[in-house]
Amino acid sequence: MVTEQQVRAWVEGYVLAWTSGGKKDIAALFTPQAEYHEWPYETDWVGREAIIAGWLGRAPWQEGGWDFEWFLLAINGDTAAIEGTGRYKELGTFANLWTVTLDKNGKCTTFRMWNNPV
Repeated sequence: MVTEQQVRAWVEGYVLAWTSGGKKDIAALFTPQAEYHEWPYETDWVGREAIIAGWLGRAPWQEGGWDFEWFLLAINGDTAAIEGTGRYKELGTFANLWTVTLDKNGKCTTFRMWNNPV
C-alpha cells in the first residue's frame, strides 16, 4: 500500500527533476523497467534510460519559465491519481491527470498522464 507521504515525496521529486533536468534526479524517480505513457501524444517510453532521454528532449519546453500545481485525488493500493496544472510561459496551460504506480521503495513502475491544453 502506497502512502500519501510516498506520493508527495515522489511528486516533489518529479518537480525537482523537471526543474533541474539532471539525469540523476530523473533516474531517482523510476525503476529500471519503468513505463511512461502520455496522451494525447504518442509518448511510450519504456525503461528508465528511455524516460531520461525523453525528458531531456523536452528541456526547451521550460524556456521562459513554468510552474506546476497539483492535488492528490486518491490512492488505491500501489497507485495514486493526481490532478495537476502546468503553466508554461512559452507553451500555455495544461490540465493533467496522472496515475502513478509506485513500488515498495517509492519508485515509479508505471506513469500515465492525460495532458490537455486549457
